[in-house]
Amino acid sequence: MSTDIQTIRKIAHLARLEFNEEKEQEVLQDLNKILNWVDQLRELDTESVEPLIHMSEEVNVLREDEVRNTISHEQALLNAPKKDSDYFRVPKVLE
Repeated sequence: MSTDIQTIRKIAHLARLEFNEEKEQEVLQDLNKILNWVDQLRELDTESVEPLIHMSEEVNVLREDEVRNTISHEQALLNAPKKDSDYFRVPKVLE
């Protein structure tokens, strides 16, 4: 399978891309290489190959959730440029 320059121009138009003539030829060659590679893949017998759902056998490899207090309220307020008793003071953003 191969494509022509008109197809490249149509794809470029749909993708809102602009190529000069030299770049169009490069894209045409690259796209034809990709299409030839896909044609080679089609020749392979994949009847006995199960579909791949995940890239690895690992499923949900996550750490356990642990509740812990990493910083105290007082320590957090020490970093505030302005504070009001138990709260951060910030500039007013709504009227």
